[in-house]
This record gives sequence, structure tokens and C-alpha cells, in this order.
Amino acid sequence: DPPKKVADRAEPRPCTMSRLARTLLPQRRALSTGFAAKRGAPALKRHLNASPDPLARLMEGNKRWAEQLKKEAGFPDKYKTHKPSYLWIGCADARVPPNMILGGEAPGQVFVHRNVANLVVSTDANLMSVIQYGVLALKIPDIIVCGHYECGGVKAAMTANDHAAPLEAWIRNVRDVIRLNKDELMAIKDETARYRKLIDINTVEQAVNVMKCEAVQKSLKQTGALPRVHAVVYDPLTGELKKLEVDSKKSDAAVDAIYKLYA
Repeated sequence: DPPKKVADRAEPRPCTMSRLARTLLPQRRALSTGFAAKRGAPALKRHLNASPDPLARLMEGNKRWAEQLKKEAGFPDKYKTHKPSYLWIGCADARVPPNMILGGEAPGQVFVHRNVANLVVSTDANLMSVIQYGVLALKIPDIIVCGHYECGGVKAAMTANDHAAPLEAWIRNVRDVIRLNKDELMAIKDETARYRKLIDINTVEQAVNVMKCEAVQKSLKQTGALPRVHAVVYDPLTGELKKLEVDSKKSDAAVDAIYKLYA
């Protein structure tokens, strides 16, 4: 018989990695599916079935509140515009709800920003945007910086502990306030009294930081008087606000000498 004709090129063998992938991927999928079925999915299902809807009570409360809101004179037309009277810069602490502690200010009156320890930090784009929009666009005449006693962020800054990033980097701003006022604070022997004094000092310092902001200085240049900046501290154990005195002459002189942007 004539010799068989040899093909010009041998049949290419599948890529080793392709064969390996075809072998391992089904096994991996099976293992993943089995793991999820064994541990993840049933546990999640049990958790969801056992837990009541955490929003149910809140949604019911919202319905009752909305019904009352609809009874107000001028509703809903008066809420079609946004013209707040106050910009509130406060702590994120759940015990310090701005509208409630201001005596039940109606929706639309208080423009709010909250963060840990009510800090005014020039690199915080979130807060700087709030101040810029509130002052230059909404023309809010009064800015309130509100600290509060029992503040966990301030207390954390008083301890020699690393609270880990990003929190540690944030509360370092309070540590700077301690450094700048060390003599006054260390003269207070009682730790609780020192803690409360630091809260007062930190609140005033953040009010001064508001005065340094470009948007605030620009508005003051344009209007001659607005916005006004206030510092208050809230005591969650009494429900009362206390107005803090900001040495306007001293703070204005410091801002003018170092931070002034407009002649």
C-alpha cells in the first residue's frame, strides 16, 4: 500500500493553561457554591427571617409626621424654595439633633453639616462646600458652631491611644487645640472639668476657623456684616444650650493679620 500522506502541520494541542482552566474552574465554582450554600446563604436567610424590619417603626413614624406636615398652612408651596436662616455646624453624635434642640425649628430653617467633634477643617471639601453654598448662594446670615458635652471625639483626643486611620488623623485636629491651649487646660486639676473646658475651647476654635474661610471673608467683604458666626455648646444631660463668648476683637485681629484674603 502507498504510504499514508503526512499532514503538513500537526494538529495544535490545546494551551496548557486552557486545559488547566477547564479542569479547575468547574471545581472552583462547585466549591464556591458549596461554601455559600453551607455557610453564607442559610446564615443570611436565618438572619433576615429572624430580624424584624429595622425601618418599619421609622416608616410608620414618617407617615404620621407627613400627615401633620400636610395640615400646615401654606403646605407644600412654602417648601418649594430653600431659604434657611441658620447654617449649623455640629457633631455627628445622635444625641445632638439640631432642629429639636433649637426648639423644633421647622424644615427649611436650618442648613446642617455634622461631623465627629464639630470640626472646621480647611481640607474638608465636604464642609467647605457647605459653607460656600450656604453663605454665597443661600445667603445664610448666621452660622452656628455647636459643640456638646460628653463628646466622644474630644474625649478620644485626650487619650494617648492610636485610634487608627482615618479617625486618628481627624481627631488630631482636636489634639492641636489641646497643644495650643495646654497651659490653661493643664491648670485644671479635675479631669471632668478639664474635659468640659476643652469642649468649650474647641467649639470657639472651630468658630474662629469658620471666620478664616474664603467664602465667609468674601461675604463679609460684600455685605460688611454677614454672616455672623456664633459658638454654642449643648449639654445632652440637661437639654440646654449655652452661648460661648468668642473674643471677636482678638479673633478678628488674628484673622486679619494672618488669614485675611480681601483688602
